[in-house]
Amino acid sequence: MVSEGHADTAEDAPTTARLREVLNRAGHVVIVEGSPDDIGSADLARIVLTGGEIADLASMLAIVDGGTGDRCRCRGWPTITVYDSTGAAIACWTLHHQSGLRGIGQCDADLRDGPALTAWLAQRGLTRSREVQAELAVQQAEDERRRMRWIHAAPAGLSDAAATLAHPPGRDREAWSRHVRDAEARLTTLTRHRYPDGIERARVLLAWAGTPAREPTGGLKWYDLAVQRQLLAEPAERILTALTTGAPGPTQLDGAAQLFGSLEWTTAHGKDVPEPLRSRLIEHIQADGTGPMRFRMRHGYYGAQRAL
Repeated sequence: MVSEGHADTAEDAPTTARLREVLNRAGHVVIVEGSPDDIGSADLARIVLTGGEIADLASMLAIVDGGTGDRCRCRGWPTITVYDSTGAAIACWTLHHQSGLRGIGQCDADLRDGPALTAWLAQRGLTRSREVQAELAVQQAEDERRRMRWIHAAPAGLSDAAATLAHPPGRDREAWSRHVRDAEARLTTLTRHRYPDGIERARVLLAWAGTPAREPTGGLKWYDLAVQRQLLAEPAERILTALTTGAPGPTQLDGAAQLFGSLEWTTAHGKDVPEPLRSRLIEHIQADGTGPMRFRMRHGYYGAQRAL
């Protein structure tokens, strides 16, 4: 969830009691599977609730009193519009990520049972939330598998620190950021303590940095970047020496391709890689490189254009 901080007073804090007071005055409620800006579209599924169904909705919308203190920057959907007995709109609420509610008080509030609300809506024909939740569950499972692959690839002695970094607690962004920052600092300190020899440290970090190069989802996660930042903090000569003394393995060459293709490296050191490492890296990519590696090679990274 992308959110923005918001200072609340106790009087403005969202509560279930405030929500139910509004619904007690409702003549009917319209729920549309879209954001507030889009609810006029005839293509969007919608339901109209009256009578006892409004009481059922009040039960489904129970929230954690006090709110989160934040506002999600997403527009949110579905949109719940509450009308009084004269047909006048008296409230407009949005759901966020099927787990939060916007519109009661000055900040968002967590639903007490988001999955129950999702199921309740689906029973009445509004199935988009359920479909999105199923997609998110698949994505979250793959994210967890990817995290575990990264942790298992950690150099000896670093797995516990890696696990701490890769699994930040909670959803609060400030606490999340603080945890990641502190966990990354501990991982860096432990890496230097465990591998005091700079060349050995560069080699194990390069092998670890090669892990995301083979991930099908692409892109670097925050924990991948933590390894990359450690490599960027090493002198460039040390990285090159680690790759040219002895025979680098496939994972180290993957890590080198990832590092040498990063904006931070090319900004500081350019795209050319010295021989004989350049030829070895190009040979590796031509034989077994991923799509992103081949793209960077075709576009002159690693000084590759002279070899193609």
